Amino acid sequence: MRKLNIFIRVCIAILLALGIIYLSSLVPFIFTPLLSFFSIIITPLLISGFFYYLLRPLISYLERKKLNRTISILLLYAISFVLLVFFFIGVWPALKTQLQNLAHNAPYLISSTNKHIDQLMQNELVASWVPEDINISEKITEYLNKGFIWVSNSVTGMFGFLSNFAIVLFTFPIMLFYMLKEGSKFKNSLVRLFPARYREDGRSVLDDIDQALSDFIVGRVIVNVALGVLMYIGFLIIGLPYALLLTVIAVLMNFIPFFGAILSSIPIVIVGLIESPATAIWSLIIILAAQQVQDNLIAPYVFGKKLSIHPLTTIVLVLVGGDIAGIVGFLLVIPVYVIVKIVAVKMYELYIKTRGSKEETPPAQP
Repeated sequence: MRKLNIFIRVCIAILLALGIIYLSSLVPFIFTPLLSFFSIIITPLLISGFFYYLLRPLISYLERKKLNRTISILLLYAISFVLLVFFFIGVWPALKTQLQNLAHNAPYLISSTNKHIDQLMQNELVASWVPEDINISEKITEYLNKGFIWVSNSVTGMFGFLSNFAIVLFTFPIMLFYMLKEGSKFKNSLVRLFPARYREDGRSVLDDIDQALSDFIVGRVIVNVALGVLMYIGFLIIGLPYALLLTVIAVLMNFIPFFGAILSSIPIVIVGLIESPATAIWSLIIILAAQQVQDNLIAPYVFGKKLSIHPLTTIVLVLVGGDIAGIVGFLLVIPVYVIVKIVAVKMYELYIKTRGSKEETPPAQP
């Protein structure tokens, strides 16, 4: 009977929530300004949050060295500005040249890839494994064209996400400054919103979320940079064209769990194949070796078992996130899942604890 009452209360709560959502849809003029404000502020907020978790350990380290927090932040801003200037002077010209050359030579790369595949198909051993009614060259061209369209749409979506560039440029440093300076105060303010008896549990949930996001963002950046260094050294050794550009693409794509490594490998192998079949094979070996070092040596050391997510769960989440929000969904789905999981587990533990305390309470004496 008691379980039935709980079930009924949960159903009523769900119906009330759905009813509120439906009634809200009938008065869009109330929520349109809020949605507009949210769409403007969300981009600099997410970028600020990313760099907040990335720079917070450095700020804490400088603070432990008896340096004022505000001065520490300004010092990191100055160092970041110098690194940015160095990037635009020393790295960007080469990266831009490689990007322009790759875009200019894209049709040639596709036709050369088809030529190499046709030559490969003339080998009797390879041809025996491929059905006669399938034209591999046409299929490869079709998939490459679809890939270019997907990348173009994703980049367009990302630029749309960053469309208010002036707003991002001016608000992001200010948001980040106050996040780094008063981040702990914001957490305390959130805790005060909880009812008094749930504040300790609320603080515990916020601490867990804060630590999980910090581990994920800092760990992912360290792992991806290490992967990029390993791949770039390997590409330079074998003389792979566009080595810097392809490495940057691989590092950025690797922020997409599971699929990023696969997608970034395709242009690398294609460029290697155009150079020579041996270069393509060595490129693939370097990618696999770097991934193995990343997965078996670097990632376990950086992450430990704090963010262990089953590979099947990762695949499902990435597919759903990409379908809902494109490349932005790819990037945000894992952090969102981690937050939801922490909240759900804490609520379940709180429910079990509350239920146990009620069952242990003796009935009142008449």
